[in-house]
Amino acid sequence: MLKNYKRSAEALVATLSRNGIRDPEVLNCLEITPRHLFVDAVLQHKSYENTALPIGQGQTISQPLVVARMTELLRQAGVRKKVLEVGTGSGYQTAVLAQLFDEVYSVERIKALQWQAKRRLHMLDLYNVAMKHGDGWQGWASKGPYDGIIVTAAAAQVPQALLEQLSEGGVMVIPVGEQYQVLTVYQRKGQQFIENKLAEVRFVPLIPGALS
Repeated sequence: MLKNYKRSAEALVATLSRNGIRDPEVLNCLEITPRHLFVDAVLQHKSYENTALPIGQGQTISQPLVVARMTELLRQAGVRKKVLEVGTGSGYQTAVLAQLFDEVYSVERIKALQWQAKRRLHMLDLYNVAMKHGDGWQGWASKGPYDGIIVTAAAAQVPQALLEQLSEGGVMVIPVGEQYQVLTVYQRKGQQFIENKLAEVRFVPLIPGALS
């Protein structure tokens, strides 16, 4: 267990603020969420650096700035209640969402990662998260529609199934592309989806299917 992490967390939040994160609730959430619990022991000394870290299975825990930015985009769009996360991973982004939104539904294709994430969330007494082992490309239609969808892996093309699970006025934040990835926001207006491309990013790919 990393000792005296609070000072490191404060320094991280100061970095996020300098890099344009303005939502005080998002900043506070990243300050109080113990990121070191979501990485392997050998990497805990890097927990509060603004960098992505490996979590096994070819996956990573996202850079804190990206976590904060994607979360802030949902809140700026007025999302407060029901959110779908595609790609549970370590559970770190999930933990942030669980503290800022009423209901969180999270889909993960790798069973071992899902199990570890669930254990970590329970350690933090976060119980407003429902988890599913499945294909993130398909989302979780039976629990929709969602006010917000956040995708934590890069899709070569925008998954149509996810767009269709947005509620009217709902927004999806997703990195799109293969070699060149762009963080993009889609907002539903009837059967149309308004696209807003934001910034170049780097994520692991969103792979169809599910692994046991």
